[in-house]
Amino acid sequence: MTLRTLDDLGNLEGLRVFLRADLNVPLRDGKVTDDARIRATVPTIEELLARGAALVVASHLGRPNGLVTDDLRLAPVGHALAEALGKPVAALDVVTPDALPDDDIVLLENLRFDPGEEANDVPFAGKLAELADVYVDDAFGAVHRAHASVSALPELMLASGRPAVAGRLVEREVAALGRLLADPDRPFVAILGGAKISDKLTVVTSLVERVEAIAIGGAMAFTFLVAQGGSVGRSLVEQDRLDDVREAMEAAARRGVPIHLPTDVVAAASADADASTMIVPAGEIPEDLMGLDIGPDSVAAFTEVVGSAKTVLWNGPMGVFELAPFAAGTLGVARACAAASAFTVVGGGDSLAAVRDAGLESSFDHLSTGGGASLEFLEGRALPGITILEDPTP
Repeated sequence: MTLRTLDDLGNLEGLRVFLRADLNVPLRDGKVTDDARIRATVPTIEELLARGAALVVASHLGRPNGLVTDDLRLAPVGHALAEALGKPVAALDVVTPDALPDDDIVLLENLRFDPGEEANDVPFAGKLAELADVYVDDAFGAVHRAHASVSALPELMLASGRPAVAGRLVEREVAALGRLLADPDRPFVAILGGAKISDKLTVVTSLVERVEAIAIGGAMAFTFLVAQGGSVGRSLVEQDRLDDVREAMEAAARRGVPIHLPTDVVAAASADADASTMIVPAGEIPEDLMGLDIGPDSVAAFTEVVGSAKTVLWNGPMGVFELAPFAAGTLGVARACAAASAFTVVGGGDSLAAVRDAGLESSFDHLSTGGGASLEFLEGRALPGITILEDPTP
């Protein structure tokens, strides 16, 4: 897969670039609490500015469902972006202004305040297209969405003879994740976690065809354990997915791909910071308890799996890692991946947060900002925001 990138753009002096960024960051009391996604797009912004362009930056934030929602306005994000750049950012309070201020960097209001964004509405995309001469997509976290600013807008730009290319963040994501799809060093192992197997079952099915081993933690592991006949107490189990899980396990067995499940878990009566915990066998959890993290033996086993790998993909926490009693499993996996002599890729907001909490960001080869987009990419799906940016020339 070859994308059109910033390298394909000519002179940008005097031109205005529409930059679709992923500034969907957490807010608390009107302030950004994690600016990782903002910092990730800074290199693209700085390069465009250095090449003489003025910028119209656009992003979604949260799920306002097409309604103006005061606590999802982008003004706080504009302040954080200005701090990250060390340059002023003019944050507007409208999505499609009649005229733009004469500033180097203009940040539009939350795109999802207009219902046309999620509807991939062409007239709405047309209003956005009027704002710029060039389109750049640096929002990898949104490329799997057929939304107006991701799909209809670049299509309109290209149809009118205006360039539409990938920013440096999207370029890096496609290169790193494409390596996992096309030519991973072997053995290739995947570690998956998170709450629901329904969110990642298609990923498991796809990865079975690509990897040498899969390790599964988090609450999603309990559906696998029940499918094997285990007792998991009050742990989260998706009963309607048991047959699907068994099919996935049978497919893995046919290919000789082991699926490693926790052998022990940290159990408690509730997910509370002051909960009383105990280590119990993963398939023999007492009826009044629930599994909330993988146990030390499981961490050791997963570490051994990672240690034998040449390529590692990790997506999803091993437990309720934001609470101290249930953080050891996720942090243990983070340290194992960081120490591996392999090409290591981590994705998903919770996994990235754990890596940052442990101070291990520099120990990974690629930190994917994509979340759902990363997983859909690794399933081999055609993503609207990527397809439109592909270079058709051989």
